[in-house]
Amino acid sequence: MKENILIFLRHGCNLPLAVAVPICLGMLDARGTLLAGMPWLALGVLIFMFMEYVTHRFALHAEPIKHPFIGKLQRRLHYDHHIEPARLDLLFLPPWFGMPLIVGYANLYFFVSGSLDVMLAILAGNLIGLLYYEWVHFVAHIPVTPMTGWGRWMKKYHLLHHFKNEHYWFGVTNPLGDLIAGTFRDKDKTEKSPTTKFLFEEIEEQWRETSARNAAN
Repeated sequence: MKENILIFLRHGCNLPLAVAVPICLGMLDARGTLLAGMPWLALGVLIFMFMEYVTHRFALHAEPIKHPFIGKLQRRLHYDHHIEPARLDLLFLPPWFGMPLIVGYANLYFFVSGSLDVMLAILAGNLIGLLYYEWVHFVAHIPVTPMTGWGRWMKKYHLLHHFKNEHYWFGVTNPLGDLIAGTFRDKDKTEKSPTTKFLFEEIEEQWRETSARNAAN
């Protein structure tokens, strides 16, 4: 377990997230608003849960955009993860994308609420949700058995998305979004998709061209 935690903290935004959460909570405590901020923190977690499903289904699985930079971004953020699910360098939210996004959300919360305390509490909820998401996703793709029954169920659930049918089971930390949006399926009644690895035909073509070039070099 200790080794996996260290591996986890060495990748993506995970270490900054693990540091940022207690900083946000500490600031709220120092300002005497920690207890009053708990409902806002809970809202932050709920916002993340909503965004987890929406982002995964509608942004990360969006059709490739024919623009060099955006296409490359789509591949790095998700397409390539489906091709090589166990690659740790493709598993987590990269800092160069995640950190500006977090700063953007913090500014949005402050602009809307006009309150530093509300912003810190909602942001802390977001960060807790994201850190938990990254851990659950990490555990789903490494050869380890989760300690809890819920953890073992969610690991199997996520792997259905990768190896059974990528059009269903978008939830990584929970199935609520799938249940609401109709993308929860009985695995025994769901057909095996031929595109779980290469989500789009052009992605497969690009991958094979890149692999051929690398092999030639």
